[in-house]
Amino acid sequence: MIVIEKEIYIDEKDLDYKFIRSSGPGGQNVNKVSTAVQLKFNIRENITLSAEIKNRLMKLSGSKVSEDGILLIEAKRFRTRERNRIDALNRLKKLILLAVKVPVKRIGTIPTKSSQAKRLETKKKLSDIKKSRKKIKDYENR
Repeated sequence: MIVIEKEIYIDEKDLDYKFIRSSGPGGQNVNKVSTAVQLKFNIRENITLSAEIKNRLMKLSGSKVSEDGILLIEAKRFRTRERNRIDALNRLKKLILLAVKVPVKRIGTIPTKSSQAKRLETKKKLSDIKKSRKKIKDYENR
């Protein structure tokens, strides 16, 4: 059992680790050893998280979630399997912690009368400045 927060946890059985070859520098180590980790977590079939948390987790994960609701996290920053596995697990924990937090709804405010007047006054000044840049029409030719 992996504890995320006080009452929030996920079962180790829900996680599927797959070790693949990593890309990038590292010489022969990269070509021989499968150190990168693909962590798969099925969000829809998980029973420990609430429906609200699952929905927020799917929205937060974006393109990392497949249509089947499987979250895929790839970790290949480190040279060892164990460090990459821990890195992937920590990234999953961070995502779940973000999903746990309920977003605060924004309450719109009404501007004060003085701020409205100030805004209109500024607009008028800028308008006058722009009008002064225009060519002066020749009124004698009319």
